[in-house]
Amino acid sequence: MKNHGTVFSGDRQLKQAGVKPRHNGKPLPVSSLKPAKSNPKQFINRELAWLEFNARVLHESGDPRTPLLERVKFVDIFNSNLDEFFMKRVGGLKRQIAAGVTRVSLDGLTPQQQLKSIREKIIPMLETLSECYRNTIRPELAQNRIHLMEWKDLKEHERHRMSDYFRSHLFPVLTPLAVDPGHPFPFISNLSTSLGVSLRYPDSNEVIFARVKIPETLPGWIRLEQSDSGDQYIFASLLDIIRHNLDILFPEMRVLHVVPFRVTRNADIERDEEDADDLLEMIEQEIRQRRFEKVVRLEHGPCSDPDVIRFLMQELEVMADDVYEITSNLNFTPLAVIAALNLPALHYSPWTPLPAPDFAGIQTDMFGIVREHDVLVHHPYDDFNTSVERFISEAADDSQVLAIKLMLYRTGSDSPFISTLIRAAEAGKQVVCLVELKARFDEQRNIYWAQLMEKAGIHVVYGMIGLKTHAKIVLIVRNETAGLRCYAHIGTGNYNVQTAKLYTDIGLFTSRQDITQDLIELFNYVTGRSIKKSYLKLLVAPINMRERFVQMIEQEITFASAGKPARIIAKMNSLEDDIICAALYRASQAGVHIDLIVRGFCCLRPGIDGLSNNIRVLSVIGRFLEHSRIFYFSNGAETPVEGSFFIGSADWMYRNLTVRVEVVAPIEIPEFKTRLWETLQIMLQDERQAWEMRSDGSYAQRQPSSPEHGDGTHDALMSLTKRRNAECG
Repeated sequence: MKNHGTVFSGDRQLKQAGVKPRHNGKPLPVSSLKPAKSNPKQFINRELAWLEFNARVLHESGDPRTPLLERVKFVDIFNSNLDEFFMKRVGGLKRQIAAGVTRVSLDGLTPQQQLKSIREKIIPMLETLSECYRNTIRPELAQNRIHLMEWKDLKEHERHRMSDYFRSHLFPVLTPLAVDPGHPFPFISNLSTSLGVSLRYPDSNEVIFARVKIPETLPGWIRLEQSDSGDQYIFASLLDIIRHNLDILFPEMRVLHVVPFRVTRNADIERDEEDADDLLEMIEQEIRQRRFEKVVRLEHGPCSDPDVIRFLMQELEVMADDVYEITSNLNFTPLAVIAALNLPALHYSPWTPLPAPDFAGIQTDMFGIVREHDVLVHHPYDDFNTSVERFISEAADDSQVLAIKLMLYRTGSDSPFISTLIRAAEAGKQVVCLVELKARFDEQRNIYWAQLMEKAGIHVVYGMIGLKTHAKIVLIVRNETAGLRCYAHIGTGNYNVQTAKLYTDIGLFTSRQDITQDLIELFNYVTGRSIKKSYLKLLVAPINMRERFVQMIEQEITFASAGKPARIIAKMNSLEDDIICAALYRASQAGVHIDLIVRGFCCLRPGIDGLSNNIRVLSVIGRFLEHSRIFYFSNGAETPVEGSFFIGSADWMYRNLTVRVEVVAPIEIPEFKTRLWETLQIMLQDERQAWEMRSDGSYAQRQPSSPEHGDGTHDALMSLTKRRNAECG
């Protein structure tokens, strides 16, 4: 590597301090980048660490400091997270076992041992969830006039009304499927909820099984007419309504047993991209194949007849360890209709993102501002629509803009960016959009958008063979008086207007030539398969990012050894890469103070004597999903603003650094460094939303030391944004 730009800016501080750089800008020795050996004393199992994260989400559902209907949302989030975990992670482990894989994880567990540990950890969590729902959430909802009624609790006239609803709205929709010699066991779709019914004909001892699918097109909770309940919100469960009207569905037959059950299928499908003639066709085939993948989990409600469960296990080809009995709601996803009730007192105080001061005003010349100076935005505190969305929209309508290039990983179902790019193409602009077809569970949507854009004349690139393109970048080329000038947005989050209101992300607007030139080269890499290996400013995975991060960690070791300030703060979603972890352990042993703010799972063990005494790991869970990635290295400087700051799309995970296209950019303006430092300090000092990780992988939630410390990160940053905007006038 001939030019490492600001990544090795620490070399300047080292020389000024009279300290020889550890590697003097040269490539790291192989030992620094060698994968670590499995060691349970040093690493936490990734799957178990992820379950610890979901346990923190579950805790929010029972935290009385969180508004009630927001707690209901956390129940739904926990449930959805667990569904995805089984589809991806448990499905992947089962595929490894089927393939005869025996290698152990970093913490020394085989796939079989991991599955056993996963089950042991999940069962108590499900019991906690059921207990929280029964003993806390339902009673508190009732205290607030929201009644989630069981059938036995409905009044007689209410039951009649629900039976009438069954006849008019459900009976025509339902299709009971019996199993007998002429009717095989029906296909059960992924994440669908059904009733397993055992029946007996009159004057016969023959017992048959029938499956009744709960319709997914109707809300899971049906509200009784308001005129009958005044200001009360009374709901009956759709599953309950169907269950207690089966006599209408099976007239003159005797219903012996009814068991609600739910199926989860594997979504971790092995693909061979190298042999794929057409990536789009391969992904479309994978989506079709996923529907019929093996069942990895069978959930069922309380059952008085074990024969029904044995029958389901046999037909679905699952083992006892794949079966989970749920003692309350079988599926909490339908609670979304309850969480969405318009009762402001039971929700968080409303927050409307504020326009970034630099972009405030409809007449603002965005290109003129970015040409004059960089702009940093922090969503959802700063408004996404009047910054990122407007930036791309104005580019589409600007007659001086020649080209727009964008990398799209996930976008919403009603994305304004697609129509904007189509408008730009129709206006004669060169529009290039890389659409990542392999974005898990968004493949179908991305295929639709990609084909729609292709029809409009946009140059669509379907990702890269062997790599996922996860970078969040836009490049705009404009013809100006002084010649061509490029403008860019580099972010930590997706171009999605819906999630931009719920996820915290940071974006940089810039027209600096050293950065935009790197982006031009990067687009050539992903669209034209350029083999460029060096970048002036950007850290790019899989090309140089891991090595350059390790280089910066090594530099902090050198500063610590020389008695200079040495500190690392890294904020991300997940941390698992063994090479990075090994470098952090070396830094801790050398006296470097390290704070890791990791929302999700962390496989590194903090606080181990002689290994990680100087490492602290925090997780912040709350109103917004912490999604931004921020990296800070002190570089031996006495003040934070003299250190190095970076933002970008990559976590410190093997997949991000090895098999994804990722971008991390330096933040070099002192004002922006101060703002990032302020954000990091708010999180490190949080005594409301922050959890501190123990060396055994468990977490303890911090408690306020005094009433004035009761606000968490998100409240603090909302208040800070209001003050900053007020000061800007």
